[in-house]
Amino acid sequence: MEKYYLAALQMVSGMGITNIRRLLACFGCAKNIWDASEDEITASKCLSEKLSRRLFRQRQQFDVDTAASDWDKRGIRLISILEDDYPKLLTNIYNPPAVLFCRGNSITDKCLAVVGARKFSVYGKSIAYTIAADLAKQGYAVVSGAAHGIDTFAHCGALTKGQTIAVLGCGVDMVYPRENKRLLDEIAEKGTIISEYAPKTQPLAAFFPARNRIISGLSIGTVVIEAAERSGSLITAEMALSEGRDVFAVPGSIYSEQSRGCNHLIQQGAKLITCAQDIYEEYDAVRNVAVSKEQMPSMTDGEAKIYNLLSYDQAISIDEIIYKLRANVTNISFVLLQMKLKKIIDEASPGMYVRSAKGRI
Repeated sequence: MEKYYLAALQMVSGMGITNIRRLLACFGCAKNIWDASEDEITASKCLSEKLSRRLFRQRQQFDVDTAASDWDKRGIRLISILEDDYPKLLTNIYNPPAVLFCRGNSITDKCLAVVGARKFSVYGKSIAYTIAADLAKQGYAVVSGAAHGIDTFAHCGALTKGQTIAVLGCGVDMVYPRENKRLLDEIAEKGTIISEYAPKTQPLAAFFPARNRIISGLSIGTVVIEAAERSGSLITAEMALSEGRDVFAVPGSIYSEQSRGCNHLIQQGAKLITCAQDIYEEYDAVRNVAVSKEQMPSMTDGEAKIYNLLSYDQAISIDEIIYKLRANVTNISFVLLQMKLKKIIDEASPGMYVRSAKGRI
């Protein structure tokens, strides 16, 4: 039960690992802290008066046994910083969570973060999906924040080849953003969902910057794909740098607002990458591991002609395809539909087509 008492302490606003460690040194264990009288807490001088009052209110309002029973029934497990299965890299950051709430598989120590903007381009979507899939194929757990945009594509790519970890700025039983319900269910089944916030905690804007330190803290390196000059992704990168972790950035157009953050990171010394192999080269354990060559589904002559016109990042219209191939509309529409079903191409927007990142892996 010790970790449940630690979780109850962590739920006190402003408590933090430093105060918890101070209390543990004084009282021996979390249960003793929870059971101590107000006079004993005050006499210990471990907490400020304001924080002591918050702790006293929490003890009146929260029943540890009831919460523990509820979390266990719902398959939510706890990992405390006092246990061997707590992620080793995370223990080394400033202010690590005392307790992680988890759904899904155990947390591996071989993690790389892939983060980026909520507002994305076809280029960013393709890169995020492909790099995450290649990293997962080589045995890395891809860590991201389950946000709309680049985070989502990183999780989706990783799930096709291996493990992914979603770090939430809310309870692990909450769905945020709502459109990612199916994705979060799949991650809970095949990967891991974690949070420092107790179940039923609603997503609040103030929680997300703190969440980012866990994303970078779990990971030996952080990959940034499309980020504006001021974005949460850059906060994650800055946190990684402050902890002495590697930062990688995918370059983008100098005219793209979504790429300004990445291009700035490269100017500041982040390693420019264009594929997953650029990341492998940084780590001796996986040095010289070759990325698999493109493996495309078999194509008819007509499909191959269309495919050769397309790229991964610049969508072209059906009218342009018809003009360049001198083909009729009915035939081209049918071929495009067959290629979409084979996942050879994607429809980036109505009538606009690109090569599919899914097809190249």
